[in-house]
Amino acid sequence: MATNRDILQTHYLIYTAHEVGENSQTHRASVKPLPCSYCYTVDFHHLRKRIMKKLFVLIMGLSMLTACNAQKTSGNQKSGGVQSIDTYRAAQTYPEGTAEATFAGGCFWCTEASFERIQGVIDVVSGYSGGEKEYPTYEAVSYGRTNHAEAIQVFYNPEEITYETLLDIFFTAHDPTQLNRQGPDVGKQYRSAIFYHNQTQKEQAEAFMTMLEKKGAYDKDIVTKLNAYDTFWVAEQYHQDYYINNPGNPYIQRVSKPKVKKVEEKFADLLKKEYRP
Repeated sequence: MATNRDILQTHYLIYTAHEVGENSQTHRASVKPLPCSYCYTVDFHHLRKRIMKKLFVLIMGLSMLTACNAQKTSGNQKSGGVQSIDTYRAAQTYPEGTAEATFAGGCFWCTEASFERIQGVIDVVSGYSGGEKEYPTYEAVSYGRTNHAEAIQVFYNPEEITYETLLDIFFTAHDPTQLNRQGPDVGKQYRSAIFYHNQTQKEQAEAFMTMLEKKGAYDKDIVTKLNAYDTFWVAEQYHQDYYINNPGNPYIQRVSKPKVKKVEEKFADLLKKEYRP
């Protein structure tokens, strides 16, 4: 069964193919992520005139979606599934003094890539946090069957980058005013949350959000939840470095890339050498 993100990707494929077929400047200028209700809001007369073409495009789009899902399943089987953060951490050789931060800001493909570009960040892992279920799967989380949120675990050198700077990057990489969603991804699994590891992180997060509210950084209220960190489950291997490994993915192109670029522009002086222009 396809997830909301898979359905969104199918809409990208369908709409992009429709653009090419129509050869319309208006259509071409309006390429953007479409809600799942798009298929029901198309003008009926327009749809009837081009019914055969749209049916063909729909069939092709669904075929591509099926192939995409098959690739995901195959990748998961080859590369392994969910593991605890303790198991993951034990297999790494982080420098002494490495600190950790945990954030949830919608799709972890987007936030992972945003933080990976920053100096002082040693490692970023995509996974699940905030729920009770052990070893949650992507399918269970993405369908809202758990209380987990898609999240990232950031391993960083506190002598190179501060937790406050990480907070600044976090609030740049996503929209903290959207309740239980981020753009096309809807549900509590895409909520905005900070999982603090100690009292210092909690106080710094509270102070940072208060500062943002006072200076009117957003038109709406910040809805980011501040929760004590409990545990973190590392997501299936195919989700790790997804942004880098799947540059042509429609979701990456339409949703993730603009967010990552925003971070790169604001924190240009903090980018690692390999990510500088």
